[in-house]
Amino acid sequence: MSELSVLIVDDDDDFRSSVTMLVAREGFRTREAGTLAKARAEIAEGVPDVVLLDLKLPDGDGLALLADEDASALTEFVVITGHAAVESAVAALREGALDYLPKPIDRPRLQTILTNVARTRRLKGEISALRDELRRLGRFGAMVGASKAMQQVYDLVARVAGTESTVFVTGESGTGKELVAETLHRLSARRDAPFLALNCGAMSPSLIESELFGHEKGSFTGADRRRRGYFEEAAGGTLLLDEITEMPVELQVKLLRVLESGAITRVGTTQATPVDVRIVTASNRDLKEAVGDGALREDLLYRLNVFPIHLPPLREREQDVELLAQHFLDVLNQREGTAKRLGDRAVRRLYELAWPGNVRELRNAIERAAILADGVIEPEFLPEPDPSRVVVPTGTTLAVRVGSSIAEAERRLILATLEELEGDKKRAAQVLGISLKTLYNRLNVYDAARQRDGG
Repeated sequence: MSELSVLIVDDDDDFRSSVTMLVAREGFRTREAGTLAKARAEIAEGVPDVVLLDLKLPDGDGLALLADEDASALTEFVVITGHAAVESAVAALREGALDYLPKPIDRPRLQTILTNVARTRRLKGEISALRDELRRLGRFGAMVGASKAMQQVYDLVARVAGTESTVFVTGESGTGKELVAETLHRLSARRDAPFLALNCGAMSPSLIESELFGHEKGSFTGADRRRRGYFEEAAGGTLLLDEITEMPVELQVKLLRVLESGAITRVGTTQATPVDVRIVTASNRDLKEAVGDGALREDLLYRLNVFPIHLPPLREREQDVELLAQHFLDVLNQREGTAKRLGDRAVRRLYELAWPGNVRELRNAIERAAILADGVIEPEFLPEPDPSRVVVPTGTTLAVRVGSSIAEAERRLILATLEELEGDKKRAAQVLGISLKTLYNRLNVYDAARQRDGG
């Protein structure tokens, strides 16, 4: 990615030149404008990454530039203001400005702002490229799936990963909530710092406070030395609080205080210790029900649920079943030095199963089958379908007019099924109960008829 481009807008020629020299020294490309009209002309020629903007210009208020939706969507505005114009700077921040710089310019602060913008832009570019590349492969970070439901999850992760916003991931057990948190961390500016996960439901209520915030020596029986908690261990990185609804309510009050103050207090002391950690929380419960049951404080939910992401169960993304199974098998083959593969009948069996345990259950089933199989995984190595539970794809219904020919009904059913499964011919053949060859033959007939009829 090329270096950041910065437009300096100020009507004081000497001041503008000095700021331009400061910015150029930091390695960024610069342009200048002394009026609102000139600034608009510069932006029209090429939208800059950052605009350093004086609000008082000879031909208008600099805030007018922030009102241009096309420019403001692609540019970060940093307001330059005199000490007597702090109110104007605050107004600019409300309008969407990133930050403000009082005159005279503090060079370290200017450098920090530009460096942070450059880093954020670079991250966004990397995430966008990664999203486009991995979507084609049915993967995004640590997550696997090409279904529409997972594409929507990828979009949300890509949007929030480069920010500092708190994320709340919900979904049934086994859907991969921790993988979402890991992907958020890997795509963030914190990726070089630790990623830690604490399962609140697996921790003793008497120990969880010490695990989270640490403790001082002698603070309780067995505390023979000072210990850093998860918040301090994850400094600069990301902390996943899994199954947050299982955290004792009295500890939720302390967690809320930490989130608001940015500091923790170790057990056994009253001294606050600042912490810099991004929080991601997860739960398999309905959050409204958890609040209603008293398992989750409502004020804590509001603080944590800034950016919710819901993971769909496997039954709502069943076209990903084979992709996931192959991924798990590839990992096993690499780990064990084997070359085992899924047989066609085993693939059909995968689609016949309900997978109430979601992706985790599928992964365990593939691992067991790989252990039992010598070369090809056959259906007998996989779980037996539950005869009381018939798995059918969810989707729209198809109305067929009474009196239609069987051939016409068949054509409409095949095409509607293909559309519902987003063109996945292999899956469509399995759902329809026909061979892939038969499906291709039918589609060739339909295509020939359409060309013959001029459609």
